[in-house]
Amino acid sequence: MKPELSKLIERIGGRKILVVGDIIVDHFIWGTVSRISPEAPVPVVNVTKEEFLLGGGANVLHNIYSLGGTAVLCGIIGDDDMGRRLQGLLQMLGAPTDGLVKGKRPTTVKTRVVAQGQQVVRFDREYTRAPSEATIASMTAFLDHNLSDFDAIIVSDYYKGVIGKPLMKMLLARVARVEEESGKKIPVVVDPKPSDPERFYGASLITPNHMEAEKMSGITIGSVEELRIAADMLLKKSGCEAVLVTRGESGMALLEKGKELVSIPTTAQAVFDVTGAGDTVIAALALGLAAKASYAEAASLANIAAGVVVGKIGTATVDREELLAVLHGDKTVETAFSSC
Repeated sequence: MKPELSKLIERIGGRKILVVGDIIVDHFIWGTVSRISPEAPVPVVNVTKEEFLLGGGANVLHNIYSLGGTAVLCGIIGDDDMGRRLQGLLQMLGAPTDGLVKGKRPTTVKTRVVAQGQQVVRFDREYTRAPSEATIASMTAFLDHNLSDFDAIIVSDYYKGVIGKPLMKMLLARVARVEEESGKKIPVVVDPKPSDPERFYGASLITPNHMEAEKMSGITIGSVEELRIAADMLLKKSGCEAVLVTRGESGMALLEKGKELVSIPTTAQAVFDVTGAGDTVIAALALGLAAKASYAEAASLANIAAGVVVGKIGTATVDREELLAVLHGDKTVETAFSSC
């Protein structure tokens, strides 16, 4: 597997990915704690650093750039300071901003206060209702003009209201039309939230985590057989070609139509923070599929990327040099796949 994955890591460079979905600004306040407040039994955080980072679908895009690909983000931001800050962060990456639609909602912001490496509290500022028809129409217009330019599409669903049935129906219908007219296969990979998996019917692959797979299938997964049954049910519900269940320290499990369930052991050496790990997984998956890899090869690449990113604190990314370093230093990669 090593030589094939090394070649795949080289091939993903320059692939162009469309990221459609929920856009978030991740706001980190870093500090130290030395005392408890006299006003209430809570720690007093002495702030030492403050960061604004790309989150949600924007962090997926960041991972794509870090891995050597290019991407365009299509989603909703507010006409506000955080929206402008996000546009500035995209411009620093060299990413286009013409797929961003300014809606009436504010830009979604997650503020995390971290002291001594531990998250103390998180504040969410968000609006999660479905977008207006005018906003959906603006997104549709962008997709109509640009869809054929992309090698793969990522749907990043953070359950903020953007990835609803109207948008998914429109997106998948247009992908099918582009494929029919051009003969070009455009994989659509989805990082879903559990509600209504039928929204994604006709996508190429979905990537629920263990808990999401349980909720979407209605099956408590405590054994390999229950995992296989749940994944098979998700295949039927979503109409996808494959399901990749991410399972934390247990690695991943891939089920393709007509094939056996395959286990992919984790390559992580240490886990410090899982923030954004799903974004890394789906970015690597999409780039692999865009480079004409099989689902198994793309999943193995995503597994290595996830193993790197969970060893970092905060909303992190991974680059190709890190992947190659792990690939050449981790003997477990050679036997990454085994039938469950």
